[in-house]
Amino acid sequence: MELFDLPELSTLHFETLARRQGFLAIAGVDEVGRGPLAGPVVAAAVILPEQFDLPGLTDSKKLSAAAREALVPLIRSCALAFGVGLASPAEIDEQNILKATLLAMKRAIGYLQLPPDYLLVDGITPIPLSLPQKTLKKGDSRSLSVAAASVLAKVVRDRMMVGYDRIYPGYGFSSHKGYGSKVHCEAIERLGPCPIHRKSFGRVREHLVAP
Repeated sequence: MELFDLPELSTLHFETLARRQGFLAIAGVDEVGRGPLAGPVVAAAVILPEQFDLPGLTDSKKLSAAAREALVPLIRSCALAFGVGLASPAEIDEQNILKATLLAMKRAIGYLQLPPDYLLVDGITPIPLSLPQKTLKKGDSRSLSVAAASVLAKVVRDRMMVGYDRIYPGYGFSSHKGYGSKVHCEAIERLGPCPIHRKSFGRVREHLVAP
């Protein structure tokens, strides 16, 4: 078993191993919003300093909305660099959700103020870039850099969906954030899809009106 494959809790373990190989700017990358029926998929990339400790930072799914909001300004102030990228519902429909997710990740990396020389990527699919990288299953629970990216992406996307709730009232975006809840599906059936719905997704495409 390779050293990189050893299970680890949310620490700087993988960042430390990368530094021992000579890498200096190690970016954790994660995305939020692959599963919803509406809204963009949002990705973030975060480069943390070598000595970093932020109590409470872990996978965004394990944190309350209030905890995530409190962590974001701390992440931004402590990080050496951070970037956020997204892929729109139209791009998701055109390319499929996996390709759109990787596109959002590439965009997030491109917005980093400090060019990374190594990536720690949540999941099992490498980002199509020429940078050295390591994919990590459940990376947002195993790497603080990935956890920081997870929290940042989640807060950005949630805020966007609250904004969309004001633009497209009646769907309840501020509560379910575009996921396929019973309330959301009933709203799609009643109102039809709106411009931010993913038309290629089941439970949406069935309600499209033919041109």
